[in-house]
Amino acid sequence: MTGGRYGPPAFNDLIHPRQRLMICAALDQARDMRFDVLAKALDMSAPTLSKHLAKLEEAQYVATRRDSADSRRQWVELTITGRSAFARHVAALRELTT
Repeated sequence: MTGGRYGPPAFNDLIHPRQRLMICAALDQARDMRFDVLAKALDMSAPTLSKHLAKLEEAQYVATRRDSADSRRQWVELTITGRSAFARHVAALRELTT
């Protein structure tokens, strides 16, 4: 195993379920995303997305905040901890294919 920017590859059972992997992949490509846009992009219902975000937020992998202009809108971002965990998980998956 080789170390990368975020450390050595490591499987992450919290990120591994398909929906959470999709969430992390989408958020890794953006600084932040509005909740409704993320749900639509992932073709995920709001309750399902909320459930998975709660698990990721509990681990401090994502952070959410309310829009200052419209408190009904929520923004989601991958934290530094989340980016590291995601990068290490993806690296571990890549090692399986080499």
